[in-house]
Amino acid sequence: MKFRDSRKGEKETVVRLFVSVFSDSEGKEEGKLLGQLARELFESSNETDLFNFVAEIDGQIVGSIFFSRMVFENEDAAFILAPIAVHSEHQGKGIGQGLIKYGLGEFKACGVTFVITYGNPKFYEKLGFRAISSEDVKPPFELSQPEGWLGLSLDGRPIESLLGNSSCVKALSNPVHW
Repeated sequence: MKFRDSRKGEKETVVRLFVSVFSDSEGKEEGKLLGQLARELFESSNETDLFNFVAEIDGQIVGSIFFSRMVFENEDAAFILAPIAVHSEHQGKGIGQGLIKYGLGEFKACGVTFVITYGNPKFYEKLGFRAISSEDVKPPFELSQPEGWLGLSLDGRPIESLLGNSSCVKALSNPVHW
């Protein structure tokens, strides 16, 4: 298995992966929603505000993860890990964790300080994320599942130093994703 940055010509493959994975697990509407989110992340985000990494086996993309920039009032920046998809036939094999570790390693190497995610605490806590209060680290929109708001400091600074209201990339600026 190989982890790497996605390439320009792989947008449609990544979008189809998100549609397929979330249609299989959550239903066609969720698949359509997450496929559209992936497309919008690619199409509406500034190059410096978005990272997409993929997992590849024998030349086939079997996993994908997005990290996009969030900015806080005190001008600190973080990246939010969302969304992530692993092909249904390849789930449970550590590909999702491998993608996350790969992305975190890339960020640490280039000086990114904080990564936030909004997901299953049991899964993300295995990777060093910890629950954070939405009052201490404000999400851009009200959270439908506040227990899923998680953060990770890559340099030891307290994640609660992210002060004030936050904003995110255009594709995630829709309350339906929160």
